[in-house]
Amino acid sequence: MPRTVSAAPRRPGRGRRLRIVAALGVLAAVAGYLTVQYVSGGRGSDQCTVRSADGTYRLTPEQAANAATISAVGTRRGMPERAVTIALATALQESALRNIGHGDRDSLGLFQQRPSQGWGTAEQIMDPVYAAGKFYQHLAEVPGYSRLPLTVAAQRVQRSGFPQAYAKHEPDAALLAAALTGRTPAALDCEPPRTTGGTGDAAKVRAALVDAFGKGVLPSGAAGKGPSAGGAGADALTVPVRADRRAERDGVPQRGWELAHWAVAQSEALGIDEVAYGGRVWAAGEGWRTDREAARLRASDTGEVRLRLVR
Repeated sequence: MPRTVSAAPRRPGRGRRLRIVAALGVLAAVAGYLTVQYVSGGRGSDQCTVRSADGTYRLTPEQAANAATISAVGTRRGMPERAVTIALATALQESALRNIGHGDRDSLGLFQQRPSQGWGTAEQIMDPVYAAGKFYQHLAEVPGYSRLPLTVAAQRVQRSGFPQAYAKHEPDAALLAAALTGRTPAALDCEPPRTTGGTGDAAKVRAALVDAFGKGVLPSGAAGKGPSAGGAGADALTVPVRADRRAERDGVPQRGWELAHWAVAQSEALGIDEVAYGGRVWAAGEGWRTDREAARLRASDTGEVRLRLVR
């Protein structure tokens, strides 16, 4: 009688191992995607662009708003454009210009500053104005920082474990700094989604201006001027362009373009729909265009930046 040969018993757990391998593959793909998003700052949602003769750089409205804050705090403290470039390159490396509430050990915020190392409380560090101010405070204490290589200057402040990483951000930081300090006019364009931005509030815009630029940005005892700038919910606001020591660009004060670009960068967060200055008008979804009437009256158009808020 022929002998029946039994099939080899199936190894227990083989199917489970295959499922685990497949799951790990999926997790690796997701992790890779998240890493790219972290490093790039979520470039899939780019809606702001800086364009100049020196190049083009794209970033999100969140990144643009944080970059504009860093720049404003720098000029408020009397720091040169080189200092703003160093600060922006540092924030690009440390947080991709995002105000993140996590990092290595207790690192937080735009510059990944650590409460345990004396940078301030966690709440303070998560305030972009405070964080930028602390960075500039330490940078100003570095002898000859403006003449040092950017990596050296940044490292003297940050004490990073990867000091050379700042170098790759210098070209983009320089492009941003030139626009946000007002040296490159009409260079920043943002297309904020108006379906989620809500209406603008002049009181909030004034408060944000003072927070970033200091009380001197608006008239003493006032909050700007304009047909309806007196209270919250106003749909128009003008910001005076005070004389400063920086050069003019084509006869237009650089300070005005700094304020105008700040407003464009903050347009989503503050519900700003239109910015006018120096014979140019920026409108959400349209970019910058020439304001012919303002251009004809150019001399009187450089004394203030006009903002229209979303209604």
